[in-house]
Amino acid sequence: MEATAIRQACDVGVPDTPKFELDSPVSLILKNMRFSPVAAWSAAVLLFLAPALNLIWRGGTGYCFFLLLAMALYAAVRNRHVSEYFSPLREYPWYVAGMCALLVAIIVQQAIYGMWKPRQFDAYSRFALAIPIFLMLRQMPARSFRAVGWGCAVGALVLGALALLQRPAGGWTDADRLNNDYTNAIPYGDTALLLAFLSVFTIGWDGKYRKLAACLKLVALIAGGFSSYSSGTRGGWVAIPFFLVMLGVQYGWFANAKRLAVAGAIVVVATVGLFSTPRIEQRVHDFSADISRLTNGDPNTSTGIRLELWRASVHLFTEHPVYGVGKGRLESSMEQLSKQGFMPELVVNERAHSDFFSTLAESGAVGIVCLFAFYFGSTVYFWRRRRSTDPFIRTAAWSGMAVSASTIVFGLTIDVLVPIMVTVLVALLSAAFLAAIDAREREISAAQR
Repeated sequence: MEATAIRQACDVGVPDTPKFELDSPVSLILKNMRFSPVAAWSAAVLLFLAPALNLIWRGGTGYCFFLLLAMALYAAVRNRHVSEYFSPLREYPWYVAGMCALLVAIIVQQAIYGMWKPRQFDAYSRFALAIPIFLMLRQMPARSFRAVGWGCAVGALVLGALALLQRPAGGWTDADRLNNDYTNAIPYGDTALLLAFLSVFTIGWDGKYRKLAACLKLVALIAGGFSSYSSGTRGGWVAIPFFLVMLGVQYGWFANAKRLAVAGAIVVVATVGLFSTPRIEQRVHDFSADISRLTNGDPNTSTGIRLELWRASVHLFTEHPVYGVGKGRLESSMEQLSKQGFMPELVVNERAHSDFFSTLAESGAVGIVCLFAFYFGSTVYFWRRRRSTDPFIRTAAWSGMAVSASTIVFGLTIDVLVPIMVTVLVALLSAAFLAAIDAREREISAAQR
């Protein structure tokens, strides 16, 4: 009887994992944490809606985020005397440091420079505010986190449908790129691509009706991919090889020569098919034309403007190596460089079109250290659990790594950490996947007592 109860105590709806019972050790933990089933259900609904609404409803992800934050602050106050509730602050120090680093750096910078630009706190604050949400979410039954994967899948499916329904005569072109009324084509296409691949990364969470779930999520991959394709976002497509390799490791595509051959053949056929489409051909041709025009002294191209912005950012860093020119002062600093003849006036921009170069110019060496701390803190705990024998933990780890990898790769050619709709989604997804790992580990530990 005891062995049966233990086996039943840990089921989160994945293969070979036990079912969560009301009298299980896990439920006793939740009772001690005073986290009600209604609260867990409400949080799961918000975790589903947050990614699903990101590119569909302006502010939709933000509303979900702040509702979760309100629940988290209430839970923190209610459990203020329960030391175990706050133990992750010590158990995940790099995550806590990474989520706070960029915000702290800007606060210190403004104090040193005597600046007051509260708007500059906005985007980075979402990472710090995700910490109390993480503390709350880890109290949920692990099976509740399946809502995140389905939220990504539904979001990708809707975006694919919109790309088809809104498709203009003659298809999407550089002059008419797919986006929405509150963002441009680049973050739109990047986010659609991330949602598409997260749909597949989270298949490992689907236990019941797994074949049906896998089919639906593969359709979501195609739909979200088509949406990204329609946006013409070249920089984001660089992440696709990284996603494919990660999926291959997660699902054992490289386990033997036969699987490797099949996976390789599929990738080659898909790649050849995509590169033969007019949209991809045009984007590749555009890049070649950009380089040709740049070498002839014309920087007024997508690629040329980025290179000029990066060159100017490096120059500003050499003049202000420690704290940079100040967050929010990049455009005015570039205007000065333009007047000095260092860069064309038409290139001046408030962002450097790269998280690295924007941070380098605006926040200097201190900012770069904090940026790398953010990258490391949002990746290291997923990396450590990528080979877990538990399928649920392994799925959460690879999904979390996909979010981290996308933030880094997308940030090479665009400022990912500036649009609120992007930072709030990244912050929430990272918190949710890490909380899923922690919740599952605690369930396994409770079942083994």
